Amino acid sequence: QVQLVESGGDLVQAGGSLRLSCVVLGNIFRMNTMAWYRQAPGKQRELVASITSAGITNYADFTTGRFTISRDDAKRTVYLQMNSLKPEDTGVYRCNAELTGLSMSDYDYWGQGTQVTVSS
Repeated sequence: QVQLVESGGDLVQAGGSLRLSCVVLGNIFRMNTMAWYRQAPGKQRELVASITSAGITNYADFTTGRFTISRDDAKRTVYLQMNSLKPEDTGVYRCNAELTGLSMSDYDYWGQGTQVTVSS
């Protein structure tokens, strides 16, 4: 059974930094595009950043150079480095993975999420 497990969320003061991690557990053939989404209370889920298997990245405008997504396929992990955090960055951050299973079929998975709270 494939699972995504996030970690790294915490309570930090504005201006602080956090590094989120998402590890893929279970048997897979390949990690394809990996992404981080977030959802603030009362708001819709939104894309934060994504990274393809070739390392091509895409960021939401609100990250404005503060966030960096990266991946380590050997560790089957995707990271989100968040600097200069703002109170409006508060929310549940969830990992999304497009994975190729051992059957060579592609599947879309979500993690449970990790809470990020930024105090002013």
